[in-house]
Amino acid sequence: MASGVHRELWIVRHGETEWSRDGKHTSTTDLPLTDVGEETAASLAPRLAEVSFDLVLTSPRQRARRTAELAGFPDAEVDDDLAEWAYGDYEGITTDEIRETVPGWTVWTHPSPGGETADEVSDRLDRVVERAREHDRTLVFAHGHSLRVLTARWLEQPAVEGRFFRLDTSTVSVLGFERETPVLLKWNG
Repeated sequence: MASGVHRELWIVRHGETEWSRDGKHTSTTDLPLTDVGEETAASLAPRLAEVSFDLVLTSPRQRARRTAELAGFPDAEVDDDLAEWAYGDYEGITTDEIRETVPGWTVWTHPSPGGETADEVSDRLDRVVERAREHDRTLVFAHGHSLRVLTARWLEQPAVEGRFFRLDTSTVSVLGFERETPVLLKWNG
């Protein structure tokens, strides 16, 4: 097992899609990147080129796989556990639209009919944390909500605490340790 002092988990949210740009919940719908998404994903390559990774993983969705490819990691291993939170009946609609019938709804505090619970998402991402902690430096490409849950779980917090970690498209964040305590090293950059 890798030493605690040097373990890092680098997370990259995929580039912009039409739905991420428009605030629509996107999980299983497999959308391509927009032109802007392609451009910003490619701009990640120089930032990641100087870093050595022991393990590189990506969500199975094309938006994450394409971001990995444009960022210089075309051979990233697909890991189904990195898929976005399944929104069920709320797929493809915005929070404002959901709140027309469910006032105050958030993915963090309310169920998504036909979708995953926070505990189910947490269980998947716990497996990613476990894998990452077996390596000195892991890089993952995935999605807004799943990466926010992954961050909460890295920090040994419940999935719902992911609500505190805003995560924009085409950003790089780094999780690590201070001595034996899991910490945020860099966020949403």
